[in-house]
Amino acid sequence: MSDAFRLDNRVAVVTGACGKLGPIWVDALVEAGATVAALELPGATSSDAFNTVTARGGNRVRRFDCDITDRASIERAADAVAAQMGAPVILVNNAGIDQPPDSPAGRHPLHELPIDQFRRMVEVNLLGTFQVIQVFGERMAAGAGGSIINIGSLYASVSPDPHFYDHIAGNVPFIKSPAYGASKAGVVNLSKFFATHWADRGVRVNTLSPGGVLAGQDGQFKAKYGARVPLHRMAEADDLKGPLVFLASAASSYVTGHELRVDGGFTAW
Repeated sequence: MSDAFRLDNRVAVVTGACGKLGPIWVDALVEAGATVAALELPGATSSDAFNTVTARGGNRVRRFDCDITDRASIERAADAVAAQMGAPVILVNNAGIDQPPDSPAGRHPLHELPIDQFRRMVEVNLLGTFQVIQVFGERMAAGAGGSIINIGSLYASVSPDPHFYDHIAGNVPFIKSPAYGASKAGVVNLSKFFATHWADRGVRVNTLSPGGVLAGQDGQFKAKYGARVPLHRMAEADDLKGPLVFLASAASSYVTGHELRVDGGFTAW
């Protein structure tokens, strides 16, 4: 059975590879045997985590420029990946933007939240994901098929608890943007749509929705968040790798249109 989880000799694509979660997905795929095309914005600085993963992966990780809000950029990246690595059979739609609580002087009350901020988050998180599915997914559907994993979020299902953030100083209380959860909820539904439309073309489409992931959050936030989770902690990188490999591999061959929540039980109560 363990062989069903192997990804040897398969080409995978990960968007947003240098971001917070990107290196986790790249590392998981490499560990399972895949070669990975790591897509990132042109000129974006490689994170330490990404550099560590690429050093470990060696020639099985290659970076490509791609702006997921630009259809032509996605097409160029798809052509380059196919020419240099072969046809991908795994796509991890990870690229997106969030709102980190690190701008205490630039916040807005909810009723004054600039529409341009809302629009930009939807443009990247939802419309960008849609375009990448169109380009890479259609090529998969026209070829050997494969697995598409769209990265969702805990907040695709529930609203952020404002008490997690009420200790953070600023000109106005920090509010997690409503655009983030709305865009990620759209990603979940988008996965179901493509899962039903491309099932007979050999393409499975699922969403992996992580809960809060450790990334240098302050102690108060971690304590408040952990108290709300049945497993009493935030997720660590290794908590996410197995679920991704499961969805990418033949081990999940009868799973499509599903949202796999990796949230420590947060949404169970």
